[in-house]
Amino acid sequence: MTALETPERSLHDDGASLSVRGLRAEVRGKVVVQGVDLEVRRGEVQVLMGPNGSGKSTFAHALMGRPGTRVTAGSITIGGHELVGLPSWERARAGLFLALQDPIEVPGVRLGPMLEEALGEPVEARLRAEAAAIGFDVRMLERSLNVDLSGGEKKRNEMVQLGVLRPPFCVLDEIDSGLDVDALGAVAARLERATTEWGLGVVAVTHFTRLLSVLHPDVVHVMIGGRIVATGGPELADQLEATGYGTFSDGVPGSEQ
Repeated sequence: MTALETPERSLHDDGASLSVRGLRAEVRGKVVVQGVDLEVRRGEVQVLMGPNGSGKSTFAHALMGRPGTRVTAGSITIGGHELVGLPSWERARAGLFLALQDPIEVPGVRLGPMLEEALGEPVEARLRAEAAAIGFDVRMLERSLNVDLSGGEKKRNEMVQLGVLRPPFCVLDEIDSGLDVDALGAVAARLERATTEWGLGVVAVTHFTRLLSVLHPDVVHVMIGGRIVATGGPELADQLEATGYGTFSDGVPGSEQ
């Protein structure tokens, strides 16, 4: 199979799903996510779209338990296993991966040893294969994690980690920002293949539809004011491209954020 092929997606019915019910979350005492429900199966791609300040990143951080984001109500489960209240590393062990909108730099820590520690096995061959799959210069793998990398290089570095770790579910917080057209195409194609290779379930947070030209969503959600106000198929993304978010924000509390 070549990097350009995108086979028909096959959902892995192994009983596991990422399930979010009635999720409310706040940052510095301000309620940002206001009762979100979401169900993602293995091998499925769901896209969360919305304008700036709509709560998309806070939602992603709440799923992963990022410090500073507090869940005040609701549940987050994988295969029935509750994640709320667990530290981020336990959520990762349960099968959740978060690619940050702005990946942090970790001086003195290289990607290879970090992933070997996580998996307990050598990863050199897989690292190089994943880097090649998205056109990421293998020399970058020898640097400290994300140090002196451009925004786009950091995003591709996140994708290399995803490909090596192969978690059941990932949340991608604006993985498309900072990527040029070629890099975006390679990243989206790799994600598309991952849904069939190991049944990766994807929640992709984005402002724009350009990611979706290669990564074909099963479900598209619109978030305004911390709430999901519309859900549909890929045609919903096309509607947003044509009309913007104004049609959905009228009368929604918090949509002025």
